[in-house]
Formats: sequence, C-alpha cells, structure tokens
Amino acid sequence: MPKSLVAAIAQAKCPKCREGNMFPVSPFSYRKLTVINSSCPVCEATFNPEPGFYDGAMYISYAFSVALMFTSLVAINVLVAEPKLWMYLSTVVGLTICLMPAMLRYSKTLYQYGVGKLKYRGF
Repeated sequence: MPKSLVAAIAQAKCPKCREGNMFPVSPFSYRKLTVINSSCPVCEATFNPEPGFYDGAMYISYAFSVALMFTSLVAINVLVAEPKLWMYLSTVVGLTICLMPAMLRYSKTLYQYGVGKLKYRGF
C-alpha cells in the first residue's frame, strides 16, 4: 500500500517510490549527520542529481533554526517572570544541539521533495 506524502516525508522515504530510506541512519543519530544514500535501495532513484544539490537545503535548515529560537524565546518569556540571559542562551543552545540531526535530515528531505526532479510513481 503506498504511503501518503506526509507520511513519506515524515519517515524520510524516497520521493519516487515512497518505500526506500533516504538516509542510512536514524533521524536522531549524531553519526553521519550529513550522509544521504546515493540511491534508493528499492527503486534505484538517484538522490544526488548533481554536486552541491543539497546546498539549497541550508535555507530550510535556517528557517527551522529561526523558528526554534523564536518559539523557545517566546516560551521563556511566557513561562518565566524575570528571565535571565543564561536561560535564553542555554535553552536555545540545548534545543539546537538536541534537534540538529532532525533539522538537518528534514531540511534535506523537504528540499528533495520540493526541488528535486523525483516525482511519485505508484507501483
């Protein structure tokens, strides 16, 4: 049964078949943060169409970082009566370190689905 678009993106599956994994490691692994499979293990679709293809994913990653920072700063202002500078810094740095693997993975996944030439073909 074919996966929905949202489920395929959430699980970082191949945009063409929505079955094969785009990444060799789990989403929250700090090993091989920037490694993406060269091709889909199921349909053999190429994930790296040209050198530097995923450089554009930096913009999506930047948007994730800005959203994370804005959300955490607003949450601290709402939850703490008189927040100190160290609260802001430690929260933003801690959350960024914890969520970095997921942000890098999903920025590449969204970039591949949005800009990549691989279109879904239900088999």
